[in-house]
Formats: sequence, structure tokens, C-alpha cells
Amino acid sequence: MNIGEASKASRISAKMIRYYEQIGLIPPANRCEAGYRVYGGPDILRLHFIRGARDFGFSAYEIKDLLDLWTDPSRRSADVKRVAEQHIAALEQRIDDMRQVASSLKALTRSCAGDQSPACPILQGLQQPDSGKRDPSRRTGAVPRKNHPHACGKTNEVAGRCACPH
Repeated sequence: MNIGEASKASRISAKMIRYYEQIGLIPPANRCEAGYRVYGGPDILRLHFIRGARDFGFSAYEIKDLLDLWTDPSRRSADVKRVAEQHIAALEQRIDDMRQVASSLKALTRSCAGDQSPACPILQGLQQPDSGKRDPSRRTGAVPRKNHPHACGKTNEVAGRCACPH
């Protein structure tokens, strides 16, 4: 099947399939005579695995580890469980961090009159310098970034290859 059909079968966009190939989560696709990618059943199964792992919030790095375990017939379930438990701990920490952020924003919102006055405690709170109480490495957006430095100094390496545009 071509990349469009693989995309529909796996519910992963063609762009993401190409990206997963680029970073080594899936092996390079076979090519037809015209040079188009061709995918088979094992490729779709691997894409389903990746999709399932992404749905649980695993990073590309964690998915690489899980794929290595999945394809290793001598794997130990304890190793898989360890990866999952580490991910759960990270998710719970992110939830705690987000609750703290929500609590701080609620406090600022309660102090705002919300009237025609230009004075706004929310804006004043946002401009305040960091108190230094929070570890800067724990600041995350919607998707936490893990620090995996390599030769180019970037942090987007998976499967031993740099996916940086250099």
C-alpha cells in the first residue's frame, strides 16, 4: 500500500509517517519503481504500536525503547513495566505542575476586578520576575522535552541519528 493508504490504515498522517522514518522509529520503506514508498502488514502493525504509544503520551525516545523491547524476543516484562512506571511518574509530576499553575492563575484571576479599569493584577502577576522557587528544567509546555544532547547541541535525536535540519 502507498503512504496515503498506510496513513488511513494507521490513523497517522503521511507527514508523521515520513518523520517516524526519518528519526528511525520505522525502517525505511520499500520503494516501487516510480520511487513511491510501499508499506506492508508489518509496517502497519508497527505504526499501530507507535500510535498506541503516542496516545498514552510516550515520547519518541520512550517509543524507541518500547519498540526495541517489543521486537526483542528475549525481553523481560520487568523492563517494559519499568518504562511504563517511569512514564506514569512523569505524567503525575506534570499533572501536579499544571495544578500549581492553575492554582496560581486562579489566585490572580480572583484578584482582578474585571471591570473598565486598566489596572489588572493578572498582567501585573505575569510581569513579575521568577521567584526562583521552581526548577527551570521542570518548566514544561503541553509536551515536555527531554534533554538528549548530541553533536549538534540539539535535543531531537532518536535511534542514533540527528533529525536536525543542518
